[in-house]
Amino acid sequence: MLEREIDMVKTSKTAKKVNASMYNTLLRPVITEKSMSASENGRVAFMVPLDASKKDIKDAVEAIFNVEVKAVNTIRQFGKTKIFRGQKSTRSDFKKAFVKLADGQNIDVTTGI
Repeated sequence: MLEREIDMVKTSKTAKKVNASMYNTLLRPVITEKSMSASENGRVAFMVPLDASKKDIKDAVEAIFNVEVKAVNTIRQFGKTKIFRGQKSTRSDFKKAFVKLADGQNIDVTTGI
């Protein structure tokens, strides 16, 4: 009986429940030549909201894609000021998250969520 309880604890730690806020944390995958070459080494890039934390991103990726995340690196890019037909405008700020997966794990971002 004790072994059965231990098995239940192990499965509950690895399986995370998916909720709506996790889908709001990962806006879309970044599909560029550089990110596709990085995905061969177990790194995947996502666009995330500006207020998303590394822990939120890690929890969302692990729950939605059922993979193990080793590390999360983020970068915040400020919008450029552009001039079009004499009018100045500013592009939106955005944040990217680079997720490093455990060895032997991968995510196919071309299939969709």
